[in-house]
Amino acid sequence: MLEHKLGEKNMSGNIAKIGLIASMLSVVLSLYIYFLGTDEMLGVFVGLWAPTLILATKEFEALMDNSSAE
Repeated sequence: MLEHKLGEKNMSGNIAKIGLIASMLSVVLSLYIYFLGTDEMLGVFVGLWAPTLILATKEFEALMDNSSAE
């Protein structure tokens, strides 16, 4: 039982890392597209995904924590 909960906690931490890395990549890619690409609006659009990815990661972690508590 304890091993199961520790595994879920570790997976939750990995999901947070993946979400953070994805959001950082979104910011870097959006800056690249905005300043070096041909479509500034595409750069803005890609940059808007960063907070979305962070929020989605937090909600997914909360969902996993609620399901493990049951």
